[in-house]
Amino acid sequence: MIKNIKLTIFALLTVIVSSCELDLLDNPNQVTVQSTDINFLTNRIQADFRVHFDDMSDPGMRLTRMLNQGAAIYDNAVTPAANNGPWDRAYAGVLTDVKTLIPLAENARLFAHAGVGRTIRAAALLNLVDAFGDIPLSSALDANNFNPTVDGGATVYTAALKDLDDAAANFAATSAAGLSNDLYFGGSADSWIRTINTLKLKALLNRRLIDPSGSKAGIDALISENRLMATNAQNFMFKFGTNQVNPDNRHPRYAAQYSPTGGGDYQSNQYMGAMFDRKDPRIRMYFYRQTITNSTSVNEIRCITNQRPAHYTNADYFCYPTTVGYWGRDHLSNEGIPPDGLRRTAWGLYPAGGLYDNDAGRIVALVAGAQGAGVQPIMMRSFVDFMLAESALTLQTAGSARALLESGIRKSMEDVRSFAMSSAEANKITAFEASKGTTWAAEVEAYVTATLAEYDAATSNADKLNVVANQYWFAAHGNGIESYNLYRRTGMPRNLQPALEANPGPFVQSYYYPLSVITRNNAIVQKNNATVPVFWDNKSAGTLR
Repeated sequence: MIKNIKLTIFALLTVIVSSCELDLLDNPNQVTVQSTDINFLTNRIQADFRVHFDDMSDPGMRLTRMLNQGAAIYDNAVTPAANNGPWDRAYAGVLTDVKTLIPLAENARLFAHAGVGRTIRAAALLNLVDAFGDIPLSSALDANNFNPTVDGGATVYTAALKDLDDAAANFAATSAAGLSNDLYFGGSADSWIRTINTLKLKALLNRRLIDPSGSKAGIDALISENRLMATNAQNFMFKFGTNQVNPDNRHPRYAAQYSPTGGGDYQSNQYMGAMFDRKDPRIRMYFYRQTITNSTSVNEIRCITNQRPAHYTNADYFCYPTTVGYWGRDHLSNEGIPPDGLRRTAWGLYPAGGLYDNDAGRIVALVAGAQGAGVQPIMMRSFVDFMLAESALTLQTAGSARALLESGIRKSMEDVRSFAMSSAEANKITAFEASKGTTWAAEVEAYVTATLAEYDAATSNADKLNVVANQYWFAAHGNGIESYNLYRRTGMPRNLQPALEANPGPFVQSYYYPLSVITRNNAIVQKNNATVPVFWDNKSAGTLR
């Protein structure tokens, strides 16, 4: 339904002409700024932001071992050509539309609409800086300037934070009408304000390495205000539908993998193995095994006859993460693709809207599982607690890091469970758990107890932070933006699986500028390499693998 709205926007945006006052010198079929329907434009921005999120999230998931990175060396992991689409969709789509929306909405006293636009623009700007570093802003979106220059990342962050303050003021003002078809929060101004404050928390935490005192003061102020995301209804998520065509409004990961031939993403051996070994109950929601036995065919899994790389330790996952059919790939594996599309482990129920893993070991298919009715976890209430736990350990902000760690785990478990039990797979989950004599609550309690014991056994704040980072990493499944920020900001989780090659080159600290930008804009010079850090990252150079 939601994506239907988006496609309707393209068809209906936006000719509103008064037939009584039509100026015959005007083309009645031409869309103008003055004739734009503000509701449709707001919905378009909301819908396009989920594409922006997917663009920005994918490489981060692969770099942080949530998904397989299909390149042998880091310099090929995020290439200039691969960045054309994400950059163009951000600037020509979201940012351009928000620039159009705000004056129209404020002139019409539709302040909530302007608030949505500013919030989404701020989120997009933060994502672009975190990915590319310095980006155009002050001279961008000028129809007369074909060569906009870049602004420093710190300057863009300041502009994004101002956007968030202005958005909060918009939501505090009295609007002439409420939001129509709000795709995220059903028109709740309170939920949008909590999203604003949570995005501020994210920005402040990223800046803590270069401005610890300012970050501490800002985060403590947010804690005192007590208006961050706290409930399931306040999660910043985009929800997908089940329609296959005209339009296809299914989760993109589901659409790419649940077909008669399967295929699609290779999951990360480390991510699956780590969750399995920790007995994480979310694993059956996150991943779906098309087979529950390990293949013995070298034609299917070539690495089974390969020697473990000499630079791998015994603790590093290699080739098979488990003995029960979790079928992924090792980090920076770029082997050819065998006919294993209906064998490899697929995206599961959460967040992609796929199948719940009940040990059936059947192949994926069209209209299987939740039929694509998944979500994009853009910013979740559990993330808030993990960020605050990190802040408590590193900046000594208010709150108990241990209590926040526990709260974050429980919120993530609750949100994944709530999603699953409201899906088309709910009866399957109930039946499987009954057949196994297990309960979700008992599994969660055991997991929380084991994790808190690990935290308590840690002898330094750095070791405690690693426990927090591991749990944030698991909770962030489907969100590579925040896992990539976390990894560069903390260097954690520690001991992520090495590349298969002994010398894959240095870790990617920011993405190359898009090829389309470099060839069209003579004011932007391509980076010499992908090790150029973003402005807030002053510690990860040479330390990440």
